[in-house]
Amino acid sequence: MEQRQALTRLSAIAHETRLAIFRLLVQQGPDGMPAGEIAQRLAVAPPTLSFHLKELERAGLIRATRKQRQIIYAADYAGMRALIDFIMRDCCQGHPELCGGIGMSECGAVNCVREIAGE
Repeated sequence: MEQRQALTRLSAIAHETRLAIFRLLVQQGPDGMPAGEIAQRLAVAPPTLSFHLKELERAGLIRATRKQRQIIYAADYAGMRALIDFIMRDCCQGHPELCGGIGMSECGAVNCVREIAGE
């Protein structure tokens, strides 16, 4: 992943609301959830939520798919994995095993984010 894309993704999740949205969608799994349910679960006004969802989608951390009249949002695990790989690439002077066992080879994308988040 190029550094610019990594910075875009890190910037996207640097905001408290966007991080909460992203974490919720990671926990939800690949099926995702509709925007209305995200707004309700996180107590975020729909216009505010829409802005944050667009930022996360632009950063490549979530994806949106239309299902009849609803738009379903889900974590983009490939984008998340690329960001984690970018961050971990040079871990501990080329010795990622020293980074506490959070390398992608040791955990799946969902579990890896949960482990990094301390859950």
